Amino acid sequence: MEHTVLIVDDSMPMRTVIKKTFKAAGYGNMAFLEAENGKQALALLRENWVDMVLTDYNMPVMNGLDLVTRMKADDLIDNVPVVIVSTEGSQEKIDQFYGQGASGYIQKPFAPEQLRDILVELLGEAAYEDNDDSEGEGFDF
Repeated sequence: MEHTVLIVDDSMPMRTVIKKTFKAAGYGNMAFLEAENGKQALALLRENWVDMVLTDYNMPVMNGLDLVTRMKADDLIDNVPVVIVSTEGSQEKIDQFYGQGASGYIQKPFAPEQLRDILVELLGEAAYEDNDDSEGEGFDF
């Protein structure tokens, strides 16, 4: 089963790392959409079916928390799970993310297992592919 994940981060290298981490975590069957900020993400969400959003917090134009707030106020996309991926690690900030409606939080830098665990929680075990034979293959991080 293929899921579509929207990756929102103003850093193209970070978006690439996240996509590679999906494969390393056993989620090679994902389709990806990418946005550089929350405003672009909202436009993509209104035009495409998305199963989950992974968003950075600190971005220009519209940050990740504003994106979550706008998504939760829109009946068409309010049920899409959103995971904040950020260097922001204070408990106050994490509580704010969840308080605004985020479904999960991962602190950068993160291990593939952390991403896998939250994906299994939010998308279910069926999305996971156990690819032990390809572990680490082709990764440059």
